[in-house]
Amino acid sequence: MTDRRLAVQAWESLFRAQHEVFEDIRSDFDSTDLTQAEYDVLLTVTRAPQMTARLRDVTGNMLISQPSVSRLVERMVTRGLLTKCADPEDGRGSLVTATENGAVVFRRLAAAHGRSIAERMARLDNDELAQLHALTAKLRDGD
Repeated sequence: MTDRRLAVQAWESLFRAQHEVFEDIRSDFDSTDLTQAEYDVLLTVTRAPQMTARLRDVTGNMLISQPSVSRLVERMVTRGLLTKCADPEDGRGSLVTATENGAVVFRRLAAAHGRSIAERMARLDNDELAQLHALTAKLRDGD
């Protein structure tokens, strides 16, 4: 049986570490063309085949509600970062595609953001990074 006290200590440490790392890298989005939420949408969309993803898949990767994601996507369409159309395989769903401008803006920020993450995570060696990845995946039910 898991030690409850140790479980709570580990959770608090994980939560605080995540918060501190997030605070360290949040400045990556200062004076950029994207908010962190917009970056997260483009991360999902640009990684999909033909830079097109189902809106429900974008929502599944976000930490905000479905209505909030829908509003965010609509604003991104208006800004020319995404296009949106009906999903031909699911009449109730939508597909979102990164525009060329959206992909360029994303890639520019992703390079700098990736460097910031790598610098912060350099406190861990490769074996520790692999272990952290495995442990957090296990906590997320194997995602």
